[in-house]
Amino acid sequence: MRKTFLVLFVLLFGSLFLLTPYAHAQNTDELLEGTVTKILLEKYTTVENQKQVYQNLEILITKGSIKGKSVKVVQGEIPSVNPQVYEVGDKLVLQTFQDLDGNTIYNIADYQRRNELFILFVIFTTLTIVIGGIWGVTSLLGMAFSFLVIFKFILPQIMSGTDPVLVAIEGAMLIIPVTFYLSHGFNVKTHVSIIGTLITLIVVGLLSTYFVNLTRLSGFSSEEAGFLQSEVGSLINMKGLLLAGIIISSLGILDDITISQASIVKELREANTNLKFKDLLVRGMKVGKDHIASLVNTLVLVYAGSSLPLLLLFISNPKPFEQVINLEIIAEEIVKTLVGSIGLILAVPITTLIAAFYFAKKK
Repeated sequence: MRKTFLVLFVLLFGSLFLLTPYAHAQNTDELLEGTVTKILLEKYTTVENQKQVYQNLEILITKGSIKGKSVKVVQGEIPSVNPQVYEVGDKLVLQTFQDLDGNTIYNIADYQRRNELFILFVIFTTLTIVIGGIWGVTSLLGMAFSFLVIFKFILPQIMSGTDPVLVAIEGAMLIIPVTFYLSHGFNVKTHVSIIGTLITLIVVGLLSTYFVNLTRLSGFSSEEAGFLQSEVGSLINMKGLLLAGIIISSLGILDDITISQASIVKELREANTNLKFKDLLVRGMKVGKDHIASLVNTLVLVYAGSSLPLLLLFISNPKPFEQVINLEIIAEEIVKTLVGSIGLILAVPITTLIAAFYFAKKK
């Protein structure tokens, strides 16, 4: 188990480290890391009628070109939407810039969170291996492969100006068979699941294309989209990027639905070899309907939990309901959620039909 664990870590982090040259190529500015060693001054001050904490900090640089040097950072001189109060021992990321006199000024950009994220990742990986066994190991390898395809194929292709929808489909064709076989084994059940997923993904692609065009969505509703456009100009098709996002986001949950339905039909057939195609289809759909109900509810709760700021904006907006849902930022999320949900619902009968047809003929 220890050797397996080490091999897994090498594969996972090896695939992620391959992303480093591409990420660094996008940003030539140096970011320093340091630890707060002293609070030289701390007081409350008022900046533009906003009361916040003013701090003069001494920070020891632990990573960067001036590693080992202590620098002073002033925090709280300008108004901030989310003012922070720093303490001794806080690990921070610093940005540097030159003032008009050529002096180097250090500014706090963010907290350094790598160690905490690594601990969380270790907990996740350990539980997956201990509880999932060999299939937990292979599923993690599938996850690493998905990240590799996204960061080394899909994103670079989109950044180079290739049609995002085409790239997303090509990436899905790579991700689906590899991750499915790694997670569930090379067997008939997985074959059926892959076919059901591919057919459903085609339907999702067609639906999303139709309704994104029908609702005149531009793909510019988020701040990230506007910032990306300002960085790369017209090189990236933002509407295509929106469609690609819908396709990729549908992949994960489709795995759960299609493999579950294929497995249900297979178990029904093995439990009673006298069941014919119609019997397998009807009984499989009975379970599938429960699956649909739970998945739709889960999808709504997951979306609500990840989009609380947007939902708060929705209910606090003084405009009438029919005007609020007409806003592109809201309409885009509605299209994403409903098209994805339609794909999940259709995946149940599609996969159940394919599985019932195959297992009914199998001796």
